[in-house]
Amino acid sequence: MPGKVGESELIARIEEKDPDLRMPPAEHDPLKPEEVAILKQWIAEGAEFNSHWAFEAVQKVAPPEGVASSHPIDRFIDARLKSNGVKAAAPAKPEVLVRRLYLDLIGLPPTPEEVERFLQDRSENAYEKLVDRLLASPHYGERWARHWLDVVRYAETNSFERDGTKPNAWKYRDYVIKSFNDDKPYDQFLKEQLAGDVLPNRNRETIIASGFYRLGIWDDEPADPELARYDELDSILTTIGQGMLGLTLNCARCHEHKIDPIPHADYYRMLAFLDELTSYGTRADQLSNNQTDVSPPELKEQYRRIEAELKQLQQEMRAIEQQGIVKMPAADQRATETPERQKILDEKLKQYLDPEQWERYVPLKKRREELIEQRKKLPAREMVLSVARYVPNPAPMHILQRGNPHVPGAVVTPGFPELFGEFGRKSPVNNPSGKPAPRRIALANWIASEGNPLTARVMVNRIWQHHFGRGIVRSPNNFGLLGVPPTHPDLLDWLANEFVRGGWKMKRMHRLIVTSNAYKRSSRAVSESLEKDPNNDLFWRFNLRRLSAEEIRDAILATTGVLNRRVYGPSFFPDVSKEVLSTQSRPGLGWGKSSREEQNRRSIYIFIKRSLIPPELSNFDFPDTDTTCEARFTTIQPSQALGMINGQFLNQQAKQFAARLRKEAGDDVRKQVTRGLNLVFCRKPTETEVADGLKLIHNLQQKHHVSGEESLRLFCLYALNLSEFMFVD
Repeated sequence: MPGKVGESELIARIEEKDPDLRMPPAEHDPLKPEEVAILKQWIAEGAEFNSHWAFEAVQKVAPPEGVASSHPIDRFIDARLKSNGVKAAAPAKPEVLVRRLYLDLIGLPPTPEEVERFLQDRSENAYEKLVDRLLASPHYGERWARHWLDVVRYAETNSFERDGTKPNAWKYRDYVIKSFNDDKPYDQFLKEQLAGDVLPNRNRETIIASGFYRLGIWDDEPADPELARYDELDSILTTIGQGMLGLTLNCARCHEHKIDPIPHADYYRMLAFLDELTSYGTRADQLSNNQTDVSPPELKEQYRRIEAELKQLQQEMRAIEQQGIVKMPAADQRATETPERQKILDEKLKQYLDPEQWERYVPLKKRREELIEQRKKLPAREMVLSVARYVPNPAPMHILQRGNPHVPGAVVTPGFPELFGEFGRKSPVNNPSGKPAPRRIALANWIASEGNPLTARVMVNRIWQHHFGRGIVRSPNNFGLLGVPPTHPDLLDWLANEFVRGGWKMKRMHRLIVTSNAYKRSSRAVSESLEKDPNNDLFWRFNLRRLSAEEIRDAILATTGVLNRRVYGPSFFPDVSKEVLSTQSRPGLGWGKSSREEQNRRSIYIFIKRSLIPPELSNFDFPDTDTTCEARFTTIQPSQALGMINGQFLNQQAKQFAARLRKEAGDDVRKQVTRGLNLVFCRKPTETEVADGLKLIHNLQQKHHVSGEESLRLFCLYALNLSEFMFVD
């Protein structure tokens, strides 16, 4: 109670004598008198909080002066290094830098020939040309779409025991890939996902984008349907809050947010924007709410005409059938109420209809069969995962006491969190005609506004994170009070302003970051800098990182020469052992069989089944798909080594690698080893490295009596397990 110390529940609890009511609890020491006095003084003076940096408007800042760097990012970074007396690491070697750039921008290693081409390019802008070429590659979208799919908890099944498939979920994944490849402005990208099904200019692409709302887990047989409904909405709001705004709005579902200034009511005001969404499906119908026909208009009209006539025919036929059924024996009548209906009608209906009824029935039946044949000959309709239905005027949203849907409280209207101040008080109504508009359009426009203090900051931080291994804010999904403060707040605001000023274009932001000297630095330690800044908070060197699960698998396929680079299309199923399949409640259910050519596609096209993640992904820290993932863990654990040495996938790929080396290097073992290490390292191997490979093959043959063919395969297996292959320097 600002200004009213005597009415303060906080002070009353602190001064309470009853140990069961006193705060802190009895097992902790009470506050000291001088600490209580500070709190009383603070309340008496108005109980004002200092504003949190993330809730303030993005500041207009200029790169610091007084440093030698010309690149604006380096002026921010180098000014901090200078003021802290920290020396930067030397620039990375060109062959190291080119591999880093390939893996960061397209998620694939360069070939030795591509590295050599770059090294031989003596033009001043050789590096910038390479950056532009990689950003123009269709593989750029495959790499960066995966980062976004982590944020929106993308998967192609519903979770829970049955873990049923989400039809056409892969089209949302392809939408994201294409959006990155097309350099779609980020604000438009957000609007399409938040309101793509109701935008005035909606089209096939925006309707697919609305599939964002259908990606979460869904219980097809909930014990408490009302609670399941709010769980579904909470998952969506959590993803929007953390993924797009960097806010843990979900913490206020059951009570006032314990840390950030988000009241209980604000959670439900935000949830009211989403209440117009229909559920993913019902137990009886899992398609009507989430599948939209986006076929060409003429094809849709053909289907509409046929199905309308079929419906009319069905009604007329059923009326005649019932006239015969009522004359049938009781057993046959009951059978017509079961799946045996058509069999009974085919065998017995004619004998229970009079001639006039039968004469009317036969042409109707014939016409129905003709229409069914016509429908079979039409091209298939294109259905997409989407918001196929929404509720234009949903019931009032109530605050749920303790988050319990069975204890509704006060009614709230759609609105934005009060922590945004004046920007949060913007009216959610955004329809000049005065007619009711879909609420999500207002939500989308507010989130994607250049005036929103969080949206641009959160996204440029994510882009920075995936180039440097961590964000300027180390907690990408939480810019709140429990989040990690930015190490370079001015740089973050400058990047956010540049992002918006540049039309929210992501490729421009990539180009800006990777052309900085900060990005081009070596990962090698400088001893005095390591002592002063062991966590590399000041970006004095590049952080060495292990490849992600997808990068490892894709790099293996590229190195062995079998990578299928086809872009877009339905997901494929990699081979999975029966032991892994047995981990499901119904082993193998929903897991298909794909051709070897399909299995050689990039990992982003793997079918993501929530209850069955292939080991080559799960072993290397593939994220939990039930919730939004801000950053993947990077672990080193025994299952990784076991899978890489003994796993079926890598042993098959080692065989393919050996075949490639025999084809490209002939029968000369030295040439085979040299070429193999060149492909693995993306650089020329040293004489010592070649000698180690030759020694391995020699020992396999002489000491263990392994054949020449098998010893080469085992060398390839060894090479694909080398640390330099697994890490980005």
